[in-house]
Amino acid sequence: MSVRRPTHAGSWYEDDSTTLKAELDGWLAAVPPEIEQLGSLPIPGARVIIGPHAGYAYSGPCAAWAYKALDLSKAKRIFLLGPSHHHPLATVAFPELTSYATPVSNNPLPLDTETIKKLHSSSSVFETMSRRVDEREHSMELHLPYIHRKLQLTFPERPASEYPPLVPIMVGNTNAETEQAVGALLAPYLADESNAFIISSDFCHWGQRFGYTYYVPDAAEQQPALPLSSSHLPQPPTTTSEAESALAAVTGRSLRSNRELQAEIYDSISAVDIATMEAITTGSAKQFLQVLKTTGNTVCGRHPIGVIMAALEELAATTGAEVGKFHFVRYERSSDPDVLSDSSVSYVSAVAVV
Repeated sequence: MSVRRPTHAGSWYEDDSTTLKAELDGWLAAVPPEIEQLGSLPIPGARVIIGPHAGYAYSGPCAAWAYKALDLSKAKRIFLLGPSHHHPLATVAFPELTSYATPVSNNPLPLDTETIKKLHSSSSVFETMSRRVDEREHSMELHLPYIHRKLQLTFPERPASEYPPLVPIMVGNTNAETEQAVGALLAPYLADESNAFIISSDFCHWGQRFGYTYYVPDAAEQQPALPLSSSHLPQPPTTTSEAESALAAVTGRSLRSNRELQAEIYDSISAVDIATMEAITTGSAKQFLQVLKTTGNTVCGRHPIGVIMAALEELAATTGAEVGKFHFVRYERSSDPDVLSDSSVSYVSAVAVV
């Protein structure tokens, strides 16, 4: 058995089992037992979530909202999709290892090597990532302690070797066609209620250090009204011109000096993130891509999100039913910048019932 080491433990999150479990349990306990309009947690059938992957001091409390909503009661397999931050990749890649260790327990989480082999052989779009590439990347590792703890709480009588195995997928800088192709291959798994999907993504990275200072001069003072759901939005535009018109409220520019400010920077960031979340809740991958094109929002997990949206659209087209629309249940920022030299990263938790 080849095991991936928790290489970011001790820096990005706690490496002591007792301390880490207490921290995770505390964040989960802080989430209300019920979310308005969505019901009690976990939400029955909520098999798809989007959650952040920053250091736990920043994103841990936000991620708890997604994991408390996640329903693993029928899970026999867990797909984990995360972006590549360091390794140049234009397609998607599977691990070459057989299990992933976490500080939560001495027993590592098993990988579903049979499903990985089956998918890998089904298309040339799939590659293999080396141990070094795997262990350098943090986007999936930061979800592993939450997954491990959630499995312990859901299946308290099971040994780790009998937990639903993982199918980790690193998603590179993929184009829309590749995301549609991968989504189509994952759609049959999405249709099976025994599969859960976890999508790793932070949202807006704003500031000079990120090379992104997009600004909405007329942004209103705002925080998103949560849960943010497609059922509470206006009818989405159906053409490119209509979509561009609908996004007029978030057309912005790059800041050149603080003297140009009209709205607060953090309200501008919120406006861009809200537009991005709204696009995702419509269920339209094209709508999502249009917002990213218009605003340039630096959503680092845009490609994993694109893959799962393509899979959900494929499933809807196959079944003829409207399934898997996302509901955003939490939105936070690492800070609220008010000068150009500041920076901020946004974090979201979202859930979809399939």
